[in-house]
Amino acid sequence: MSRYATTRGGPAVELAEAVFRGLAPDGGLYVPEELSRLPDPAVAAPLGMGAEWGRVPAEFVRAARWAAPTFFPSVEGELLDRVVQRALRFPAPIVEVEAGCFVLELFHGPTLAFKDVGARFMASLMPVLDGPQARALPPRTVLVATSGDTGGAVASAFHGIAGYRVVVLFPFGGVSERQRRQMTTLGGNVQAVAVDGSFDDCQRLAKAAFADPKLSEAHRLTSANSINVARLLPQAFYYVHAALTLGSVHFVVPSGNLGNLCAGLLAARAGMPVAGFTAAVNANRAFSDFLLGAPFRPRASVRTASSAMDVGDPSNLERIRWLYGGDDARLRRDVHGVSVQDEQAARCIRDVHDRTGYVMDPHTAVAYEAMLRRGAVDDGVSRVVLSTAHPAKFPETVETAIGRGVAVPASLERVRHAEEHMIHIEPAEAALARALEPS
Repeated sequence: MSRYATTRGGPAVELAEAVFRGLAPDGGLYVPEELSRLPDPAVAAPLGMGAEWGRVPAEFVRAARWAAPTFFPSVEGELLDRVVQRALRFPAPIVEVEAGCFVLELFHGPTLAFKDVGARFMASLMPVLDGPQARALPPRTVLVATSGDTGGAVASAFHGIAGYRVVVLFPFGGVSERQRRQMTTLGGNVQAVAVDGSFDDCQRLAKAAFADPKLSEAHRLTSANSINVARLLPQAFYYVHAALTLGSVHFVVPSGNLGNLCAGLLAARAGMPVAGFTAAVNANRAFSDFLLGAPFRPRASVRTASSAMDVGDPSNLERIRWLYGGDDARLRRDVHGVSVQDEQAARCIRDVHDRTGYVMDPHTAVAYEAMLRRGAVDDGVSRVVLSTAHPAKFPETVETAIGRGVAVPASLERVRHAEEHMIHIEPAEAALARALEPS
């Protein structure tokens, strides 16, 4: 039975407690106490695979079903399989944009962002862990801070699920209009809260709420940020999907709160073949400076066109350093850091479109530019950029760069003129406590 320890040495707990607590009582983050190894693809016949790494034409959901028991060994097999299939009803295409340069498109879920993977897995898993006895209890409140896509993905995933309500904190003016509308037009069991501050303020407020025993108990708080192990671990599935398809891969990861990178490092620790990682950041470069050898110092975040990466104090760095046993030198050997400014990302959007016709959003452009700047890797190694959001979510930046309009998917079109519902608060703990009260 797998258990989950904390990054600060607290006692290990079962999966359900780790998931519903979100943040550990000692302030640390839950991590698998022991990480299983991924099975050999050559013996994966039940999923119709049975080949070597890099020679498996695996669909995303099939790869996820194959990998899931490694990361969630305590969930009974058939039940876990149903959770995965219920959650991941969308593809994750791997597109070769230029020779040897691939983009893993993670924006084909309901809210057009990679956060759909973890959010929908959580929303499928949590009722299973709660069991039927939860119907007699007050609803759980899923509290989430977002710098862009997380809020919409979590709100969509839990919308209408009995026994759950969602409270989303987002920096007012710090997300795109289309991202905001994905959170504010749902209503029902979703409460959108505009914070007059930065994402770091939103994250600080959420952590303070979880650390307050009375507040946490009164609202049965749980988290859907990547501090929650059930939001983080499913992100390993798409790394495995790419490695099964392409073999040895150098991944280039748009990086903000570092959950995406952490999931890739966990997949590598579980036995996925990998040739390395590049963490691509925007002007919020505290992590890339750390990778270059500077001591890590949290910084106030600055707003950029790649808003989901506007993080000055990434939570998951604690998990990543735990994974490396505090050996920062080894971490720096495995992960290369590159910082890309807005104007460089915009130029990359334009240049790649002009060369290939491919259109990408600002976050993907930060990573693609970092890949180009990083240069060639070893023979036989594919470079894979994780594409985290659909370009139509950022029309001002993308359409200015390529000089034409971007087709708007139907799911975004539906929210463009829908009525918005949100409340505004100052970035203070007392204000959040009032906002958590059911209306």
